[in-house]
Formats: sequence, C-alpha cells, structure tokens
Amino acid sequence: MTEEERGWLRLHLTRGLGRTGLIRLMDAFGSLEAILSASPAMWCARAGLREAVAADFPAANDPRLTAALNTLEKTDARIIPLWDEERYPALLRAIHDPPALLYVRGALPAGEALAVVGARQASSAGRQLTLETCRELASRGIVIVSGLARGIDTAAHQGALEGHGPTVAVLGCGIDRIYPPENSRLFHRILEQGAILSEYPPATPPLPGHFPGRNRIISGLSRGVLIVEAAEGSGSLITADFALEQGREVFAVPGAVFAPTSQGVNRLLKDGARLVTEARDILEVLWPQFPSRSVRRREDAIAEGLAGDVLNVYRLLGNDPLHVDELARTSGLTPMEVSAILLNLELQGGAEQLPGMRYVRSRNP
Repeated sequence: MTEEERGWLRLHLTRGLGRTGLIRLMDAFGSLEAILSASPAMWCARAGLREAVAADFPAANDPRLTAALNTLEKTDARIIPLWDEERYPALLRAIHDPPALLYVRGALPAGEALAVVGARQASSAGRQLTLETCRELASRGIVIVSGLARGIDTAAHQGALEGHGPTVAVLGCGIDRIYPPENSRLFHRILEQGAILSEYPPATPPLPGHFPGRNRIISGLSRGVLIVEAAEGSGSLITADFALEQGREVFAVPGAVFAPTSQGVNRLLKDGARLVTEARDILEVLWPQFPSRSVRRREDAIAEGLAGDVLNVYRLLGNDPLHVDELARTSGLTPMEVSAILLNLELQGGAEQLPGMRYVRSRNP
C-alpha cells in the first residue's frame, strides 16, 4: 500500500465526509498532499466542511485505518482516485457524479464494455440468452460489466468467463465482502479474468441504499446497458435510467406480456429501448465492425435445411421445455408424428430431449 493510497483511505474513513466532501477538499486545496497538510480548521474555512466532520479525520494509528489497510493488503487491492488521469476509467469520469475513489481487485480491463443486468429471480430462458449473448460478446474482447447478483448478473459474468473474455463485477459493499455468498466461486473466477470494484471502503456491508449508487457505476463504465427481465420498479430499471442520463444506449429483451419480470423490459421497449434477441442486435449498434457468430445464426443454418411440418415443429422449440402433447396441440399434428419429427431433429442437432418427454431447442446446434 503506497503512502498516497494510505492518505486517500484516511480521508475516506472520515465519517460524514463522503464523495462530495472529498471533491470539495480537492477543489479547495488542489492536491492530496495539501489536504493532508492542512488543519481541520482550514478544511472548514476553505472547503466548507462541518467541524464535526473535520474533527473525525482518523489519526495514523486509528484502529479503523489499521484494519482497512490490513484488508486491502491481504486482498491485494488498490485505490484509484478520480484525479488519476491514467488509471481511472475515462467513461466513468465523464458522468456527472463519478465516484471519488475506486477500490479495485484484479486487472481492470481497458476495452469497450457492455453492462448487463436483470432480474434476480430470472427464468431459465432469460439466463440462457444472457449467457449466450455475453459469451459471444466476451469472445470479441468486449468487457461484460454487471453486479454479481443472483440471476441475470450471475449469467452475464458466467457467459463472459465462458467466452474467455474480461468481466467486471461492481459491488454494493466493500471489496472484501462476497455478496451474495453463494457466488464465492464466481467472485474468485472473475478475479482471474477481470476485476472486482467498489466505491465503498473495506468492511462496508451490502446495505440496500448502496445498490442504486452501484448501478450508476455499472452503466457509467459501459457504452450501453442490456436489460434482461425486469419488473416495474426494479433496480435494473434504475440502471436503465442512469444509462439514459449518461447518454448510453439502452437495450432490452422482450418478455411474455403477463410475466411480472417482463413488465419493466416491455415498458423500456415501448419507450424506445433497442430490442435484443441475440448478440448481433448489440454488435450492429455499438460495434458494427464485429460480424456476429451468434448461436441464432447456427440455428438458422439448421432451419435452412428443414421444410413443412419438421420446420414448424423446430420453430416451436425454444429454451423452455415443451411436452410432446403440447407440441402436438400447437402444431396440429398427432403425438406420434411429432415424436418422429423430434427424433429426426435430435439426429440433426436441432432438438434436445429432457426427462418426462419434454423437448427444447438444442443448446449446441
């Protein structure tokens, strides 16, 4: 831990100072060294801080400082201040309320980024589409940014890792906390292939009030935001609002009309968000120099060799399992005819049988 990082940490641990106070001190004194050399009375006089805040500035041997320093050293974390022109992400600096300090573990990628967020209680279809989309984008070197939450966030990070590309998890707690705890393995995999970051000092718990601020960082790091499944009033819609405010592109995956987790995304689409059903929809808008290699295109190649009833049954298949009888009712064929078609599709790599005579479109066509 450098002396500069130690100084920033002392300031950040000053109760009541926060992001605004740090920025006011820098505006008033011009450098970290000048701030640390000034007296608390000068802080109040020149930066307009309250006396109680200035008086709480921790001493060099303060237990709070010692504990935080030990944690940062043990986790091999570093502090990147807003005023670091080389290391602080340029897109994030450009938003109207950038974090004064970033705590970072791992290697913060420098490439183009897409934020991906959505419902915690996501459907299997939503998770699968997220995984496939992020896997392809990451394989292009596009950074996938998300929040390590359950559901869509988890699928986004996993897709990036499967695509052997970079991914960044932005936390609503200290970077020494793994939240949710069941994502411990994913947390450490991200560290091997990307970065974990937070604007909160070590030991900060994952309080509900921290997550809206976390969401502005997720969108602020990215060129666009993809929303996959979101109910009205969800945190994902807050991220979309931040994205619009920051001038980012907003993408949304359409959902079933009556599903609660579709209400938010369908409203975004009504309001002008770009509709997404595959990675190509994002690439064409943000990175047209990258031709798509999406799973959908491989599926289209299978469809080109089909016709008649076989093609109709194939088009009925998706990520949600369908029973043979349901496929028969929908297609107008007999269960025996549908079974014969499904066997043919399995042999061609277009269908996959699950227990209970249920079928999905093959995930590996």
